[in-house]
Amino acid sequence: MHIIEMRNITKKFPGIIANDDITLGLKKGEIHALLGENGAGKSTLMSVLFGLYKAEKGEILKNGEKVNITGPSDATKLGIGMVHQHFKLVHNFTVLENIILGVETTKNGVLQMKDARQKVLELSQKYELEVDLDKEIRYITVGMQQRVEILKMLYRNNEILIFDEPTAVLTPQEIEALIATMRNMAAEGKSILFITHKLDEIKQAADRCSVLRKGKLIGTVDVAATSKEEMSEMMVGRKLSLTLTKKTPQIGETILQVKNLTQKGDSQKNKLTNITFDVKAGEILCIAGIEGNGQTDLVNAITGLTAVDSGTVAISGVNITNASIRNRGTQGMSHIPEDRHKHGLILDYNLAYNTVLQNYYKTPFQKMGFLQKGKIREYANQLVERFDIRASEGSNSIVRAMSGGNQQKIILAREIANSPKLLIAVQPTRGLDVGAIEYIHKQLLAQRDEGKAVLLISLELEEVMNISDRVLVMYEGEIVANVNPQNITFKELGLYMAGAKREAAVA
Repeated sequence: MHIIEMRNITKKFPGIIANDDITLGLKKGEIHALLGENGAGKSTLMSVLFGLYKAEKGEILKNGEKVNITGPSDATKLGIGMVHQHFKLVHNFTVLENIILGVETTKNGVLQMKDARQKVLELSQKYELEVDLDKEIRYITVGMQQRVEILKMLYRNNEILIFDEPTAVLTPQEIEALIATMRNMAAEGKSILFITHKLDEIKQAADRCSVLRKGKLIGTVDVAATSKEEMSEMMVGRKLSLTLTKKTPQIGETILQVKNLTQKGDSQKNKLTNITFDVKAGEILCIAGIEGNGQTDLVNAITGLTAVDSGTVAISGVNITNASIRNRGTQGMSHIPEDRHKHGLILDYNLAYNTVLQNYYKTPFQKMGFLQKGKIREYANQLVERFDIRASEGSNSIVRAMSGGNQQKIILAREIANSPKLLIAVQPTRGLDVGAIEYIHKQLLAQRDEGKAVLLISLELEEVMNISDRVLVMYEGEIVANVNPQNITFKELGLYMAGAKREAAVA
């Protein structure tokens, strides 16, 4: 018998059937992966189970009995918990306050924290989820925030745990630790639904895998007996190349030159110390490192989002260290930012307006100070066609309602269409499925083969090794290695990233 069964679930939104007659069963003590492209309906289905959405058709059974879930509080009472892709935490509350929020113990109107603290400490030790209970959420890392979300579920004694893209924001080491935690939970009899698009993780963690495509259930397979290639074909409906074919790079002149860049931090420690490197036309240079080692600060300094204390940045010999962001764009710099929601898009604008955010003041997009909506729409439609951007209402679609993969394609299209000399791509495939990843990698390689300089910042070791021509490793705000990916192993790269190894001279 299944601990949870979803039968014939149909969920519609205007103009789209997100879940089309889906039946899914979760066994007690299993890790069941839910695989699919962005927009396939995975998160929607789990949101129905957690009570965030009400299905138009279908039923949910727990231990063979029909249950009525009208909201998250019903789901919690039934022992169902969910870690969302975008965490639901109060940033100015402490870790402990976030964990107990909604299930607090009070006495005469006063919070009773002592027992709660003890219970959370026991849970964090038992599941090896180390957290600082008194730190505010805004001061802890993304990986730590995820532990808080997991502890929230455990504190409520949830027995059915939903993880929505749990590894999208984690480093390789944190992913390993999370998979170990999930296995421990399953061994204890907890049942886990694990939304992902990473085939390696499914192989490592899951017992069974259900594949969704365009809102329909394609099938459920035994993970051990099914290859990654078979699962990826079920997911996208065609054979995918899981290995990249690259031409030999044709290296040209230096495009980006960064010299002795230093940025002071709040404490005694610098954010960046004496960073020197260059990127040439026709190469992909990747900066690798564990999150929080200065990569974000470096990109902000190069793109003009933050000032530097000393050092210079130049494009094709033109010093842009103190140039405006718009001026950097006119010098040939394009930037795919790390956080597509915060820095890449205006979510409540439509697709068309998002394609001209840097060019709206140029002809033909404006005339005598007035936006030319027809010309903007025409331009956006060309990009939709060229970059295979899928949106229910075409160029008029509101970006917030689009899938992550298609949001990323808008940014990619906008930045590449500007025909840059230098393309800076920060975590360009974070949170995307294999189909979208394959597409973005091909676009980056096409830019490199056209003689553009590409600066890639990535946490994904596989991406670093497959797509780069050269790799710089950052550790604590410094460059500690400059290596050829063909001459280095994953293990050796990991040692540089962890600060356990360092090259004598790097530049």
